[in-house]
Amino acid sequence: MRLGLPQWAGPLAVKAALFITVMCCALAALLGILVHVSVTNQTVGQARDQALSRLEDATTAFEAGDTLPTGVGLDPPELPESLRELAVAGERGTTVADHRGRPTMWAAGPADGERALAVEVDYSQQARTIEGLDRAIVWSSALAIGATVLVGVFAVTRVTRRLHATARVARRISGGDLDARVDDPRTKDPTRPQDEVASVAAALDSMASSLQSKLLAEQRFTADVAHELRTPLTGLHAAAELLPTGRPTELVQDRVAALRTLTEDLLEISRLDSGRERSEPDSEPLGALAERVVRASGTGTEVVVVRDAVVETDRRRLERVLGNLVANAHKHGRGPVVLTVDGPVVTVRDHGVGYPEYLVAHGPQRFRTEGGSKGHGLGLTIALGQAEVLGARLTFTNSADGGAVATLTLR
Repeated sequence: MRLGLPQWAGPLAVKAALFITVMCCALAALLGILVHVSVTNQTVGQARDQALSRLEDATTAFEAGDTLPTGVGLDPPELPESLRELAVAGERGTTVADHRGRPTMWAAGPADGERALAVEVDYSQQARTIEGLDRAIVWSSALAIGATVLVGVFAVTRVTRRLHATARVARRISGGDLDARVDDPRTKDPTRPQDEVASVAAALDSMASSLQSKLLAEQRFTADVAHELRTPLTGLHAAAELLPTGRPTELVQDRVAALRTLTEDLLEISRLDSGRERSEPDSEPLGALAERVVRASGTGTEVVVVRDAVVETDRRRLERVLGNLVANAHKHGRGPVVLTVDGPVVTVRDHGVGYPEYLVAHGPQRFRTEGGSKGHGLGLTIALGQAEVLGARLTFTNSADGGAVATLTLR
């Protein structure tokens, strides 16, 4: 079961927090070890010096035959064996060991041949000092790590939030909202430091503005060309109607009709690109509408109604979408072509070679066809644009057993 994280807490924030935590722990451990070793060495050194000093005084008293002071003895049974062997061998040494439930600093040296003269010094206070120091190091390290992590996470999340905001704007732009901008306040104030996130935001805004200008120029050009072509095409069509009957006249009229259709398609695309098209919904039974579209197409398309449905949609636009899908299936695919109504989902399938890979991956692109296909590639583009006006989803796939499948899902 994965832990749910807020949207801003993506991999970057988590990795940064983990990195800060690990580095703080490593630094705290290193400093703690250094302080512990330094203080322990100093404390043990002082206790050792004290024990050796008392051992020297005790040795002088023993050699002079004086009474040994308290805490000094010859071969005491509590003396650690390792220290006893060192003293018997003629060397002086010290060690810390538990004696009567308390830590004790022992110092021992040779005395009277095969015997050891030992001194015990209470080490409890020094041991408590070191333990208190260790606890202080642990608590202070924990507080320092917690404070550093909180500050680090706060700083990182500020950056990740800005990155997520930039990513959201990029997704809106890719979805067609060319007015979307990051508008990072740092990019508008030259006196403020410009960090990398602000640079990315400024670059994205600049790219979006440039893209919007180019697309608007392209839309205006398309609309202007189409409008300018309508007048001469109307005259050309009228002139073609006056030509004498014959094969040449039929060819001229056919090409004029194709050119008029292309002009009307360009005008329709320019209206769709402008984003000002609005749907006028009404209740429509899908089964009857699909049969009407097929009859108007004059093709042998089979209509299969698995489950009829009444939807709120714009009849004219929906007929335009289905009509273009049926016409494209007959023009670029092979029969049989089947239009299936299954509730609010309408599919148009042919049994040809299927859609090109670019179309399945990226959708239809105007004025692009492949495989020697005739046409200007605007039919599916118009179908997709009208589907977006309807609030429907139009997808293009290829069937596993061959053929192109266009699926229109109405809301």
